[in-house]
Amino acid sequence: MARRLRPVGMDFIEVAPTRLAFTGRTTAAPEHVYRALAEEVEGWPRWFRAVTLARPTHGGAGREIKLAGGVRFLETIMAADPERRYAYRVDETNAPGIRALLEEWRLTPSGSGTHVQWTFAADGPAPVRLALAAARPGLGHSFRSAVRALDLRLAARG
Repeated sequence: MARRLRPVGMDFIEVAPTRLAFTGRTTAAPEHVYRALAEEVEGWPRWFRAVTLARPTHGGAGREIKLAGGVRFLETIMAADPERRYAYRVDETNAPGIRALLEEWRLTPSGSGTHVQWTFAADGPAPVRLALAAARPGLGHSFRSAVRALDLRLAARG
């Protein structure tokens, strides 16, 4: 059963009760990474293994995401700053317990590539916060694997 989450603004990235941040690096330039994140939404399942479906909604102002295991998100794009940042808020999900969720991908030029930081900001009751803390290693592994797969995909394009 899908539930509506509390709408939050971009400041939630800094003040969320649970804030998990992960970093990675690609050899691709920020504009190519940004394009894969924000403009080629339907391509996410090809490089982010946990994502089984990704499609833009509301003329690109939102997204529908399905994860392996059946978790579903309906999202609103909160920031789309070319070559710098892509962020979205989850408005509706079937994941239990979460009250608010915002994710941000921050891109920074780094030598001949891009430093990528993914921040997962969430709110929920104590059991949810504990579960997210316990899931940190798995989320980090999933992120790092996705960034490596994205880097290989972008490198193959030339």
